[in-house]
Amino acid sequence: MNASASFSAPAHFFRPSRSRAVVVGGGTMGADVAVVLCRAGCRTTIVEQNPDRLAALPAHVAHGLKQHNAADRIDRLSTVADLKDVDWPHIDVVIECIPERLDIKQSLFAQLQTLARPDTLLCSNSSSFPISAIAKGLEGTERMVGLHFFMPAHLTPLVEVVCGERTSNDSARNLHSFMRQCGMVPVLVRKDLPGFLANRLQHALAREAFALIDDGVASPEDVDAAVRFGFGFRFLAAGPVMQRDHAGLEVHCSAAATMYPSLAANSEPARCLSERVAQGKFGMKTGEGFFQWTPEAIAAEKQRYQDMLLAGLSLLGSELPPVQDAATE
Repeated sequence: MNASASFSAPAHFFRPSRSRAVVVGGGTMGADVAVVLCRAGCRTTIVEQNPDRLAALPAHVAHGLKQHNAADRIDRLSTVADLKDVDWPHIDVVIECIPERLDIKQSLFAQLQTLARPDTLLCSNSSSFPISAIAKGLEGTERMVGLHFFMPAHLTPLVEVVCGERTSNDSARNLHSFMRQCGMVPVLVRKDLPGFLANRLQHALAREAFALIDDGVASPEDVDAAVRFGFGFRFLAAGPVMQRDHAGLEVHCSAAATMYPSLAANSEPARCLSERVAQGKFGMKTGEGFFQWTPEAIAAEKQRYQDMLLAGLSLLGSELPPVQDAATE
């Protein structure tokens, strides 16, 4: 983050209900991000070129809003097929949700740089490319920020505000405040590392999980059970740092000294993972991954998954930021 860079968003940007946003890309992630924005009263335009996806967007967003008891907020949504159809002089924030290809993201940001107002925040939901790489060679990089949501974006409260090499303090602070008022839990990632914060933690766990499967220590089912019904269950109540204070730092330090030398330190994906990918077994999308999937099984599992996430949101409700403006418009 560039502490010396100066950038100020308009005063009304701090209140979602007084702001206008554009989401570029109307796939599942883009549509769910629009749910987050609309729920807070932000007037949101989704840009989607595919006519079938464009036609399906209102129903998708309406369903997500209904899950949050905010069905009336669908009037905050509009959709267009082309960037030129956006009312750019009145847009305060842009969130890019297009496919994970660096070249097309760079091309989009080059266009956004000329289309949007100089004080409009330009954000990327990329899960892999640093905002510094996307913004390379462009002017106005102090207003460009990574804004990484997690699927499903409207049911997973966390969002990462990722600072690039030249992102200004004001850009990061304004976006952090804005997302909190949208009812999200924003975390500030001060360095633009691959995987940012949450995915680095997630992949550290996954590396050990798949190594244990490779070594025949446990089955995929038992690995999942150990996480979900063991230490992962406690993560709803406290993260790994707070849990250590609960248990005692000396206990953790002693256990770490014993286990760390034997933990996986692979620099490549585990065999059980790479072999399945090589065989075209990608999971639900191909009918087989670690488990077998029929269309009926996929529908049932997705419903179970969403129901569990909604139940988790209910449990965490008292600790989540309130949606600031939804009840005032």
